[in-house]
Amino acid sequence: MRQFRQFIPVVLVGVLLLLALSTIRRELGEYRLQDVIQSLDNIPNRRKLIAIALTGLGYSAMTGYDFLACRYIRRSLSAFRIAFTSFLSYAFGNTIGFTLFSGTAIRYRYYASQLTPAELVKVVVFTHFSFWLGMLAIGGIVFWLDPLTIPQMLQLPFQSIHPIGMLLVLLAVLYLVLSTCLRAPLRIRGQEFGLPSLLLSLAVIAVSVVDWTLAAGVLYQLLPQDLPLSFFSFFGIYVLAMTAGIVSTVPGGLGVFEAVILVSRPAGVSASEVLGGLLAFRGIYYFLPLLLAGGLALVYEFLVRRKQAP
Repeated sequence: MRQFRQFIPVVLVGVLLLLALSTIRRELGEYRLQDVIQSLDNIPNRRKLIAIALTGLGYSAMTGYDFLACRYIRRSLSAFRIAFTSFLSYAFGNTIGFTLFSGTAIRYRYYASQLTPAELVKVVVFTHFSFWLGMLAIGGIVFWLDPLTIPQMLQLPFQSIHPIGMLLVLLAVLYLVLSTCLRAPLRIRGQEFGLPSLLLSLAVIAVSVVDWTLAAGVLYQLLPQDLPLSFFSFFGIYVLAMTAGIVSTVPGGLGVFEAVILVSRPAGVSASEVLGGLLAFRGIYYFLPLLLAGGLALVYEFLVRRKQAP
């Protein structure tokens, strides 16, 4: 039984990698290899390199969520362990979806030896909470300042995104007020969960702004160079598309995200050019970190097994 338990982490990583490869196959299955290569060739190499650099910065920014989570539970872990675990968690979770499963499984694997079960639960809850708080704040501000026309495919009962922006801003402000006034911890199934302090909540929002801005910057670099949109105007479209993909619960927002970007493109910009940029975005921002994370996870498990061998 003990030997069987030692293989569980390796099997877990293998299952996650298979799910990730299945996602890649599903995403690229309807395109011919020649079409994909041609779309990528139309993007200048300089812009591809900038997109890769922004991706690296973006995933580095995401580690901030886990660093803040450790600050929340008042535990000090090595910077390498936090950064390594966070990168694997988001690289797998962003692509294959099911972040509650994939992110929690990875954090359990790499944090369990240094955190108690209660602390681990709080870290998982905090990182998921951070994502939603960031989306509330960013979506609210962007939708309020730049009220886009909602694509008909989303089938919402109003045409402008402005009402949603106002609602999201109000919810974010309400939370910040509660984080200041409500200091008594909440008890859930015997566990106490205190709201993060106002300073910690503002730090979460700051990390989210950097995270989302860098991600949007990756796609912006890969779209046609003559795109008649400022980065701020494009950022509103990106946030709308990403929000639609998240709300759809489709893993990685596959299809939903691309559809919103395509239907929101300015007049005169061909769909094929935008599609080429979207394919490159999937490859650089999702699949490249995923493959790197899969390789790092397998190497790590190999080294651990080698160290434990008699």
